Amino acid sequence: MKISREVIIGVVVTIALGCFIFGFNFLKGKNYFNNQRKFYAVYSDIDGLVEANPLLINGFKVGIVGDIKLSLDTTRKVIVTLLLDDAVKVPKNSIAKVVSSDILGSKAVRLILGNGITYANDGDTLQSEQEDNLKQAVNKTIAPLQKKAEGLISSIDSVMTVVQQVFNENARKNLSKSFESITLAITSLQTTSYRIDTMVLYEKAKVSSILNKVNILTTTLANNSDKLANAINNFSAISDSIAKSRLTSVINNADIALTQVSVIMTKVNKGEGTLGMLINSDSLYRKLDKSSEDLDKLLIDLRMNPERYVRVSVFGRKDKNKPLK
Repeated sequence: MKISREVIIGVVVTIALGCFIFGFNFLKGKNYFNNQRKFYAVYSDIDGLVEANPLLINGFKVGIVGDIKLSLDTTRKVIVTLLLDDAVKVPKNSIAKVVSSDILGSKAVRLILGNGITYANDGDTLQSEQEDNLKQAVNKTIAPLQKKAEGLISSIDSVMTVVQQVFNENARKNLSKSFESITLAITSLQTTSYRIDTMVLYEKAKVSSILNKVNILTTTLANNSDKLANAINNFSAISDSIAKSRLTSVINNADIALTQVSVIMTKVNKGEGTLGMLINSDSLYRKLDKSSEDLDKLLIDLRMNPERYVRVSVFGRKDKNKPLK
């Protein structure tokens, strides 16, 4: 049976068309000969993610991005289909994060595997996350620098205000006076230092002698430490003996004696007793003074006229019964 040319051409065109469709889909990442599982992720913004972008785990390609479509509700979320090789197990708490795969801004989906023990099944929806775009990244980088720059500008403004206050006329005068005072203080310190150096130079011999004496004293004390210890022990023993003696009884007796003396002096001051009358009354003094004066007169008269009181007879008394005149 002879096949016509038209049939041969149709078969060739059909095979070429099938190869073209398969090759086109293969270039898009669809492999009809490999069993792939489908997962879904919902994003508010995919930032340029397109079909056939790679699906990565730790930088290794494990699948591709499938269909991308908008949700039909009012939220207008973007639903992304993730085609994953069957050999990879994905925990349910894994995260599908849209990231930049190169410096040119090409996008990819990084699958961050969770630590759960329950795995997602074909058709499950994974948690989604999106990497900051270039503008957000730049803003996050520049924001701290902006705050630092604003703080630096504020500091510079404060410094300039202080500089303006410092360099006004009154401040310059005050600074000039302060520098003059500092110069005078330094000069005074130099003079004092010179005087101290001079004094030390002239008194060096005396200082050396004093230090030698101190050294001798310390040596003597060190050599006589035993004697000093004995003296301290003896003093301690004396103090203990004094403490143990009847010092309290002696003090109490002295207190009693002083009390009695106080009572006697009180009576004397009141004129009680002979001593009190003698001290507080002048009549006894006048009588004693009068008696002394009379005795003095008597002695004078006795000396001047002894015959009145003593009669001397050479031949003796004739009449012994006659009284003396």
